[in-house]
Amino acid sequence: MNTENLTLWALDRGLSSQTASLLAVAIGLLSIGLLAVITYYLIRLIVRVIVYPIIRHSKTNWDDMLIKYKVLYRCCHLSPAITIHLLASLVFSGDPKFTAFLGIVVHVYFIVIVLLVIDGVLNFMRWAWESAPIGKRYPAKSFIQATKLATNLIGLIFILAALLEKSPLVLFSGLGAITAILLLIFKDAILGLVAGFQLSINNMVMVDDWIEMPGRDANGSVIDVSLTTVKVQNWDKTITAIPSYVLISESFKNWRGMSETGARRIKRSILIDLGSIRFLDTELLERLRKVHLIKDYLDHKTAEIKSQNASNKIDPSDLVNGRCLTNIGTFRAYCLAYISQHPKIHKEMTLMVRQLPPTETGLPLEIYAFTNDTEWLTYEGIQSDFFDHLISALPDFELQAYQHPTGKDFAKIGKADL
Repeated sequence: MNTENLTLWALDRGLSSQTASLLAVAIGLLSIGLLAVITYYLIRLIVRVIVYPIIRHSKTNWDDMLIKYKVLYRCCHLSPAITIHLLASLVFSGDPKFTAFLGIVVHVYFIVIVLLVIDGVLNFMRWAWESAPIGKRYPAKSFIQATKLATNLIGLIFILAALLEKSPLVLFSGLGAITAILLLIFKDAILGLVAGFQLSINNMVMVDDWIEMPGRDANGSVIDVSLTTVKVQNWDKTITAIPSYVLISESFKNWRGMSETGARRIKRSILIDLGSIRFLDTELLERLRKVHLIKDYLDHKTAEIKSQNASNKIDPSDLVNGRCLTNIGTFRAYCLAYISQHPKIHKEMTLMVRQLPPTETGLPLEIYAFTNDTEWLTYEGIQSDFFDHLISALPDFELQAYQHPTGKDFAKIGKADL
């Protein structure tokens, strides 16, 4: 039944021509709308009752994500558009203008639903990519966002073309005239897109990386890498949002290499008071021979020094003559032996104890090693245990740590003057 027949039927009932036409249009629209709604819920019921149970009972996991991202539900919305498109030309066959108007509405509705379906499919693709091993190394979020942006812009052009009843090619050809405006509006998005490609291709930043960027007050773990921003959760639990292009234009430190190697560096010095450094005399040497970590070292060194001094006819009565062990050198050997035997030290990486150039604050004795545990709390505990022990061992070598004079030191000086 079309509107012409409905109009004739209404005229036979004594209605005016205008009223009969309006009534025919209203009944036609109501009929089409009702059939479109029935078609939608019927298709949705089939999907829910038949398709979803099959998906949920399947052994694969990827099809469950089609439910989560509502891809199939959004496809159901295509059925009303198809129904209206097929029935409009039949019901309103006598009114080509109204049929054309419904065609425009259906066209716009169809484009919107297609954009929603594409959005769901892109979300599904992002999940599939990030679920794969490569997804952690190359996050897909920025690429998906860029694709969504481009898709929505193209969809908007098609919608405008439908409303204006123009070919989309006409609007695409005129797109160059507004490119400058688009570049200004989407400056951050475009810069972020380019930066996102560089960050991903060069594998510079990924989720869970620890990055440090003092200029942006960022020092923590990356929790999100998007088209325009990289979000960093700092160790104080605040969140810093950094524009993606800033990570390309400015320098930052990424601690990922530490996690991948399973080692974390210790690089800290003990400042030794220069006034406490001296040669080992016999009494101190014999006392240090009781320290089991350096007993073999002392036996080997004393034999080597004694042999060399004898071959050079050096008088050992004065310690300045020839070679002689020092308390700082022996303590350095003890530090190396103590750290080397610790189970939390990475044995395959650089391990040394070295002297740095003396300064006005003493002689820096630097411990350079790597722990085999990168967890922050464990690392700090290992490092603290080392220096607790080594600083406490200084008096056994008759060495003193340097520190600036305190009020207590000045008080002692004042009492001595009295």
